[in-house]
Amino acid sequence: MARSKKIINREISWLAFNERVLNEAADNSVPLLERLKFLGIFSNNRDEFFRVRVASVRRQVALNERGDDPEVDPKEVLSRIQDISLKQQKRYEAIYEDIIKELNTQGIRLVNEVALNQKHRDYIEEYFRDVVDRVMSPIMLDQIKDFPHLNDRAIYLAVSLTLKKSSGKSANRYALIEIPAELPRFVPLPDHNEKKFIIIIDDIIRHNLMSIFSVFKPKSVEAFTFKITRDAELDLDNDISRSFMDKMQRSLKKRKKGTAVRFVYDADMPKVLLRYLSLKMDLSTEGDALIPGGRYHNLKDLISFPKVGVQKGYYRNLTPNAHPFLSKYESVFTAIKKKDVLLHFPYQSFNHVVDMLKEAALDPKVRTIRICLYRVAKQSKVINALISAARNGKKVVVVFELQARFDEESNIYWSNLLEDEGVKVLFGLPGFKVHSKICLISRKEHGSTVYYGKVGTGNFHEGTASLYGDLSLLTANPDITIELRRIFGLFENAIWPNYRFKHVVLSPLSFRNRLVRLINKEIKNANEGKSAYIYLKMNSLVDKNLIYKLYEASKAGVQTRLIIRGICSLIPGVKGMSENIQVISIIDRFLEHARCYVFCNNDDPLYFISSADWMVRNLDRRIEVTCPIYDSDLKDELREFFEIEWRDNVKARTLLSSGEYKVVRQDKKEDIRSQYRLHDYYKKKSREE
Repeated sequence: MARSKKIINREISWLAFNERVLNEAADNSVPLLERLKFLGIFSNNRDEFFRVRVASVRRQVALNERGDDPEVDPKEVLSRIQDISLKQQKRYEAIYEDIIKELNTQGIRLVNEVALNQKHRDYIEEYFRDVVDRVMSPIMLDQIKDFPHLNDRAIYLAVSLTLKKSSGKSANRYALIEIPAELPRFVPLPDHNEKKFIIIIDDIIRHNLMSIFSVFKPKSVEAFTFKITRDAELDLDNDISRSFMDKMQRSLKKRKKGTAVRFVYDADMPKVLLRYLSLKMDLSTEGDALIPGGRYHNLKDLISFPKVGVQKGYYRNLTPNAHPFLSKYESVFTAIKKKDVLLHFPYQSFNHVVDMLKEAALDPKVRTIRICLYRVAKQSKVINALISAARNGKKVVVVFELQARFDEESNIYWSNLLEDEGVKVLFGLPGFKVHSKICLISRKEHGSTVYYGKVGTGNFHEGTASLYGDLSLLTANPDITIELRRIFGLFENAIWPNYRFKHVVLSPLSFRNRLVRLINKEIKNANEGKSAYIYLKMNSLVDKNLIYKLYEASKAGVQTRLIIRGICSLIPGVKGMSENIQVISIIDRFLEHARCYVFCNNDDPLYFISSADWMVRNLDRRIEVTCPIYDSDLKDELREFFEIEWRDNVKARTLLSSGEYKVVRQDKKEDIRSQYRLHDYYKKKSREE
């Protein structure tokens, strides 16, 4: 089995998570065009899963190694991944067809090259000539010596041309067309009879195949979609003569040529063509790397499906609320010097963070801005504020993590830009990813240096702040800010601080040990008949040692509630092991991304927010910051936040001891959809103050 007696395999758990995403696409209560987006999210998630996790399992198989769980056979895991993926693919295609049918009833038709009227044929032929053909480069495969290198982010059409020989017999020739990624995948067509029409660019190309290959005067031309997925692991060499930036750039080039781990193709593709492609790409037709699929691939593009139809096809707009306390003051620094502030995105506005940085850039009292960046927006207001600060003579130090998966090239670009503007750019510590979400600003006030800090669970990214549920603490509490200063000293001096952190918890220095001590205290209190509970919210729970520690707490009677969005390797509800542990997962319009930990502490609860999940990499191989919440009002906020999510009976799923997820029964008098309840909660708070 891929699941040992006490642990659910992480890959299988991840597939269960993506199944829950697929459930949203299947849910008729979700607005129709939002269901399409969930299909896109499912597709994008799956691509990343194969590029990273499946590639890792394949390496284990090739090297005859075991993963984190020695009881689990990687070959067996790979087999189960294949079985589950095929089932999910079939369900995905069925949901897609259902949505397309429903769109049709709403006056929105997704048409292919066959179902076109003359007006639409004229339109796509002109569109092809003026737009598509300019950026398209077909390749005749039998005319080149070496098979071309294929991009794993691209979609391809394998083209079979049937030619008529002078003898009267037919012969086949094969070609390859890369669908231009720079063009929209979905192309709106002119309205007709008050209906809206959309065509996929793949079908625009199919319609024009005869003209593309007219020089061969083919008898017939057919095209079949396929895509490949490559191993996305970065191989950073140990050559000390090259800079880390140079190593990253070289490694990114190697990634583009990584081993193919999956080949997804149109199930209608002729076997002779499939064998031809498999041979050319050195893929075994017997292996689990070949996956038959539908007519269209890379439907992650559904995330950017054209805005068509009536408003009821989309979620109702939820405008972020201004923070009531910050709104009272012209200066962010004045506000947070008086009182700690907790921001909750996307229910509250990320503009408050941008405003703090913009104010710091212009404030003559500000001396330094230090910040850790992992991912930033394409048009980043955060970056603009940092550049403004540097131009205004502030010392700006940016710790940029270049190994933010799939954002590496973007981060290299931003790093170079910042350095050109006079910003001091650091790249963390060798062997450790910097995943912390912290910022520290120093001001000269009355002859003394005063620090203002931000500690969060999410990135300094205004785009994701409108889509991800995250928490950010703004504070001038010297207990916290002084320790943040020491963390930045670690980056600037590349020396681990000879200091025992009393407030902020730093991974990998003390995070694991601190968690064990906190759980042990709950166990001790439970054994002594005192109140004991543990409430945890995170994205992933995988670390076996901490899972076993939670099992130990359960045996002692510690009531444990876990809100885990994604991977959960813990098995709840098993008598004698985990009967006092409950687990739910919430998948809804916003991505649950906040990490929040609560420990009873004999009815004097300890609250923490964190950038870290409970995974080996976060605990031992990343720089993560976990921050205590001391303000009593903010503790009340976090308690209410957790309770609202725990009471969710609409979008929550309960993890059973079998490893399956079950819908929380709506046996209460009212529906509780936590994300909407949270928006209303913060809206009410903004009006009350």
